Amino acid sequence: MNKKANTLLFMLGATLFNIIITIVSFVALFLVYIRFLAPVLPEESAQWAFLVVFVGAIAIGFVVYRGLLKIITKRVKIEDHFDPLFGRRGPPKRN
Repeated sequence: MNKKANTLLFMLGATLFNIIITIVSFVALFLVYIRFLAPVLPEESAQWAFLVVFVGAIAIGFVVYRGLLKIITKRVKIEDHFDPLFGRRGPPKRN
């Protein structure tokens, strides 16, 4: 495969991974809310709890995705396998 195909497949896989991690985080946080907080909090706070669970799941998904991406970039030389999504920034370097 060429670098452009590698880049496309990596972006699709990374996006799918991020969505899955966010969904799993949402379900886990929601189960924690139902098990421990719902019996204690008043019923009117459920909509706010749902919002907090949703934002928390997005934050956890972002943190996990970013951490895994840092690990991958340390172990794999990105320039050898992937093309940049956007062109170079600034003028080209002169030799």
